[in-house]
Amino acid sequence: MVKLFIDPGHGGTDPGAVGHGLQEKALTLEIGRQIRDILLREYVGVGVKMSRTTDVFLPLTERTRLANQWGATYFVSIHINAGGGSGFETFVHSSRRTQTVKLQSVMHDEMMTRLQVADRGQKAADFAVLRGTKMPAILTENLFIDRTTDAHKLKSGAFLRLVAEAHVFGLAQAFQLQKKSVIPSQNSMYRVQSGSFEVMKNANQVKKKIEEAGYSPFIRLENGLHKVQVGAFSNQSNAESLAAELRKKGFTAGVFRS
Repeated sequence: MVKLFIDPGHGGTDPGAVGHGLQEKALTLEIGRQIRDILLREYVGVGVKMSRTTDVFLPLTERTRLANQWGATYFVSIHINAGGGSGFETFVHSSRRTQTVKLQSVMHDEMMTRLQVADRGQKAADFAVLRGTKMPAILTENLFIDRTTDAHKLKSGAFLRLVAEAHVFGLAQAFQLQKKSVIPSQNSMYRVQSGSFEVMKNANQVKKKIEEAGYSPFIRLENGLHKVQVGAFSNQSNAESLAAELRKKGFTAGVFRS
């Protein structure tokens, strides 16, 4: 099994780069969770673990420790850039092991094909998360939060989905991941639900509280009821794990097959 460790940069008391009403920590978490969900829903022979799934602070050493302890095949750290530039770039550790550079090239090229933004190149640096991992690792910088044109893209849910898909396509190519012969439809999945309401206002109140806790809920109208859902998974254990996580934070959460 290919074990992919997804590391959304920053979090909690560390917002990362900020600009145009955006925070890096929120963008990287959204992208990371989407990468996880797509991989688990659409590919076989792949395991996914995240350094964080909510808005919490995690030291850099803890991120690499978790990946090393799990025995990850590959480490992907997701970031948003700042400093007045524009576009996309990737980093590996400055020691530049042959396999690490090869995987970077595959990931970078595959992602650039889909993102269609300025290519800032494949680079090397002595970043802590790249230095501390025992497996090949890459750090992606996905546009500039302080550049108006880039920030406009980053405010789009559709673009964030594209960034997540680009990461997935790169990983699939790098590790020759195989797609499931039949991908469950969105109407036949394990859904994590946190309440069902006749009144839309009540559903919105719950949705807001869950968002403030660092998740990405949505409201699904079904049979006249406004259902607050936080995710949909083809794998029941992944859905149960998220539901348990929500319950620990004080939310009502159940898993439903539909």
